[in-house]
Amino acid sequence: MLAVCFKVPKSREYNAFVNQLIRSSSSVGANYRASQRAKSTADFINKLKIVEEEADESVYWLEIFEEILPTHSKEVLKLQKEGKELLAITVASINTAKRNQNRK
Repeated sequence: MLAVCFKVPKSREYNAFVNQLIRSSSSVGANYRASQRAKSTADFINKLKIVEEEADESVYWLEIFEEILPTHSKEVLKLQKEGKELLAITVASINTAKRNQNRK
């Protein structure tokens, strides 16, 4: 992710986009890690919901980057694909955790 961010032209507007992408993408990892230390199933689900939101936001910013960096669109599209895959995995994990919680 950072490699793509370094390719964005320097400007006040673009710097805001870069900062948002770095913030949301790093939050995905941090909150996933926190979910692994959840104190309860509800806590686990809540942390994964944050992962879901931040992953979705990261994909959004990558869609913006696709327009900003047309010469690097292949690299950006690859990151978008990975982000969407992580989003799908996270949603599936949330749904599984909810089903398991309801069985208790």
